[in-house]
Amino acid sequence: MPIEGDGIESDDHLGHSMDFTRHARHLSLPQVGVEGVTKLAAASVACIGAGGLGSPALLYLAAAGIGKLTIIDDDIVELSNLQRQVIHSTADIGMPKTESAKNRIAALDPNVEVVVHQKRLNAENCDELLAGHDVILDGSDNIPTRYVLDDACRRLRIPWVHASIFRFEGHISLFNYHGGPGYRDLFPEAPPAGVIPSCAEAGVLGVLPGVVGSLQANEAIKVILGIGKNLSGRLLIYDSLTMEFRELSYSKNNKSPRHIDEPDGPREKVMIQSVDTTSVLEKMETGWNPFILDVRSEGEYVTSRIDCVNLRITHDEVVSAIDQIPSDSDVLVYCATGVRSQVSIMLLKEAGRDGSLLYNLAGGIVAWQRFAPAKTIRS
Repeated sequence: MPIEGDGIESDDHLGHSMDFTRHARHLSLPQVGVEGVTKLAAASVACIGAGGLGSPALLYLAAAGIGKLTIIDDDIVELSNLQRQVIHSTADIGMPKTESAKNRIAALDPNVEVVVHQKRLNAENCDELLAGHDVILDGSDNIPTRYVLDDACRRLRIPWVHASIFRFEGHISLFNYHGGPGYRDLFPEAPPAGVIPSCAEAGVLGVLPGVVGSLQANEAIKVILGIGKNLSGRLLIYDSLTMEFRELSYSKNNKSPRHIDEPDGPREKVMIQSVDTTSVLEKMETGWNPFILDVRSEGEYVTSRIDCVNLRITHDEVVSAIDQIPSDSDVLVYCATGVRSQVSIMLLKEAGRDGSLLYNLAGGIVAWQRFAPAKTIRS
């Protein structure tokens, strides 16, 4: 549709001005148009973290004309952040990330309302900080925060867009959309603390959070507009080395763990048995001889692997190889950090395998290399 006028036209009943020139390309989209641009201007989105994922997500949400952005982060800008946290600049070093991000968004579009909280999200403050938002974006850098976020969004009935990154790989999904599956349905149990290294310890390709964070913004915009096919019940996995996108489906599990403060009380847990490297080595010394299943890609496998793997097949093909996996003895499943292996166990259980015989290696090959490097083959 042609856009006329020189820029700003007011819409008094909405209580804000709409810049038609700024959003001309959205107005031209049949799926967006004036109604969609109005929805975006009226929307409120909270972003947990203004780091690698939050940087591109916040920039694109602001550029899309989201009316209100809330930023929750307790960190300050450091020189080492700038390799990937593109919302900040060298001049911002030493400044709280919330303030740096707010300044950058104001420079991009001063019409966007930005609310900042220089604090870490936790179980005590999450409901207060998140209530009233339409969508939450997860740009956190730790697993415990995601469980807190999942519980809060379930209580508050808010959908949230999850993403995580590690070295060259990124994951993204949409949780609690219209009461759909949540993080706890996909990952019932957290790995032990300390087994998965941080970006500072493991490294991360600088452009990776740019790709994944942009996908988060895309997902949030789709939710607000009510268009397209979203990622509820789907985990999208991006490999930046092979330029492959893979997808896993999952469903809501009514027996997944709930906190005791929820209205319907605690429920029986569906367990995925996790064992750390130290426990595996101790059990092996006393005669434990599990079937070892590597669910990574062939490229990852040839780079490094546990030295007694019985079968290597990607996590999304594990059910097709179920006849090659014993059904009457223990199976130890591992991937890079313990995410795909948990999904693989879920798929095997859904296919009828006995979950008591399936063990997830907490922290995956990354943790194994830290604690048992002598038992790892590197090509």
